Amino acid sequence: MDEAKIKSIIAKIRPALQRDGGDLQFVSLDGETVKVRLMGACVGCPMATITMKNTVEKMIKQEIPQVKKVVTV
Repeated sequence: MDEAKIKSIIAKIRPALQRDGGDLQFVSLDGETVKVRLMGACVGCPMATITMKNTVEKMIKQEIPQVKKVVTV
C-alpha cells in the first residue's frame, strides 16, 4: 500500500474538517490498518466517530481496498 495515496485522500477530506475548526493528520500505516489523528475541534466532538466511519474510513477503503481498518490514535 502507498502512504502517498493515503495522504492524498486525507488531503481531500481535511478542508471540510478545517471549515469546522478541526483537522486530520496521517500517523502511520500498520499492515492493513491506517492510523490517523483527529485534531482541533474534532477532539471530543460527538460527531467525530460518525465522521471517521462515514467519511474518512469510507473514502480510504473505497480508493484502497487493501485497507481493512482506519483508527484514531
